[in-house]
Amino acid sequence: MKTEKKWFASWFDSKYYHILYQNRDEQEAGVFMDNLVAHLDVKEEATIWDLACGKGRHSIYLAQKGFDVTGADLSEESIAIAQNYEHERLSFFQHDMRKYFRVNYFDYVFNLFTSFGYFDNQKDHLDTLENVALAMRPSGTFVMDFMNAHLVKANLVRTEQKTLSGINFDIQRNIENGYIIKTISFEADGQAHKHQERVRAFEQEELMDLFQKAGLTVQKTFGDYKLNNFDKTTSPRLILIAEK
Repeated sequence: MKTEKKWFASWFDSKYYHILYQNRDEQEAGVFMDNLVAHLDVKEEATIWDLACGKGRHSIYLAQKGFDVTGADLSEESIAIAQNYEHERLSFFQHDMRKYFRVNYFDYVFNLFTSFGYFDNQKDHLDTLENVALAMRPSGTFVMDFMNAHLVKANLVRTEQKTLSGINFDIQRNIENGYIIKTISFEADGQAHKHQERVRAFEQEELMDLFQKAGLTVQKTFGDYKLNNFDKTTSPRLILIAEK
């Protein structure tokens, strides 16, 4: 019997996903990487794992700065696009973050743009973080850039419409059993489509507890891409920096 794909395996490989999210801010991503690299004082010979790298925008930028970067993502389509940019200091692999990748290899692991919280059970989330710890060298650093779930829940935009590349996307959001659920409906190529994104609304204390169980100790918390201090009532992001 054929096993049905999880939502993140099918939706992230859909061409419509890339249409909906085509206008991500590349300049903002570059500023974040510059600020992060400066704060961490990343040395030129450092090895970086960009976990859940998508089409590789952060990986490519980091490699341009001279670092040895490995990007990994579950989406076959995204990795196929990213592999066009490979060179001697930049490589990409299709990979499920719930499975281990390398051992004691990376100086830094980055998990960016809310690329966590997709799974139905806590074990998968913990397995992911344990794989991160396993992949890091003993003195390694892990950076997770997550949404500020407290702020998102308090200001949930329940209904939204977007028109991109001639497609009208209807977006509905709600909170159910600790997950923020985004339902995306649209018509394209003569068919009606409906997809859901489900992200566990982890707040700071919950993530810190998971980190501790995985052997990761949070050293610093920021609230935006300019690395201002985190305030759960106002900060747009929750950025955790942890060490093994």
